[in-house]
Amino acid sequence: MKSKLSLVAQKVGVSEATVSRVLNGRPGVGAATRSAVLTALDVLGYERPTQLRGERARLIGLVLPELQNPIFPALAEVVGGALAQRGFTPLLCTRTAGVGEAGHVSMLLDQQVSGVVFAGGQCAQADGSHAHFAQLRERGVPVVLLNASVERLGFPQVSTDDAVAVAQAFGHLATLGHERIGLMVGPEDHIPSRRKLAAFRCQYALRGGEPRPEWVAHALFGLEGGHAAVGRLLEAGVTGVICASDPLALGAVRAARRAGLDVPGDLSVIGFDDSVFINCTRPPLTTVRQPIEALGRTAVELLVGQIEGGTVSPGELLFEPELVVRGSTGLAPGRA
Repeated sequence: MKSKLSLVAQKVGVSEATVSRVLNGRPGVGAATRSAVLTALDVLGYERPTQLRGERARLIGLVLPELQNPIFPALAEVVGGALAQRGFTPLLCTRTAGVGEAGHVSMLLDQQVSGVVFAGGQCAQADGSHAHFAQLRERGVPVVLLNASVERLGFPQVSTDDAVAVAQAFGHLATLGHERIGLMVGPEDHIPSRRKLAAFRCQYALRGGEPRPEWVAHALFGLEGGHAAVGRLLEAGVTGVICASDPLALGAVRAARRAGLDVPGDLSVIGFDDSVFINCTRPPLTTVRQPIEALGRTAVELLVGQIEGGTVSPGELLFEPELVVRGSTGLAPGRA
């Protein structure tokens, strides 16, 4: 079995003697090499020597709620790449059996991380537990939140503009002649879903109307959630539906087909995210594209700015999405 020294040396690409000098605080090692050895030690799960524990590692926690929705791996790729360019190593934390966000934060604090990026999860849940965010603030760990989150957390946020996203989707369906437009969003305490619902009602109001309560469905994010929720919308007579994620939209398409309906002939469906391979679905999904590259890189800039001692506002930066029209939307029934 390889020793700790040999594993760390192999990870960094230096000699065991160099690793030994770093761990024992001896001179003769450059700053970059020393930092790389300490980072490798953290990544491999070894404890730092006592005299080095007060120093933060160049590790960044990236906390995601799941990996099934392709948008989260896409975000991880952008954030991870931007961090690497700045000399940081991301530690990916996602939902696992028996380990929640608080457990991940505890682990990240033990690893002396330099900062944490949260993309959704409990920061976006009004009724969720937020004690671990207070813990990060008390320890002075820089944090950035990706996409709409609970305001009272007091951290910088980088978000897609949900109001613009709904306006784009609603306007597209209205142009196609749809008058009974429905909305499928996440749980009621989900902040981005709340924003989309407010924008949805605003779009009806701008046209002199209001949506019926049964034209709004709350669902658990995912294919199954979309499948289950769209039935209620169809019973309420909607001819077009705006969904808060691509998996919700694909679930709606699947349910409509199983009910013998045509998409988009009987039901037009719009997703949100523009996840990978969405243009390969049948029909290709019309969706609102999140500006993933801009979101991820800006989040990293804000985080590194804090790490380097700069002043970063705890406010929110909004980025405009883009409607991508494909084959899952068409003229309202009877308008052909």
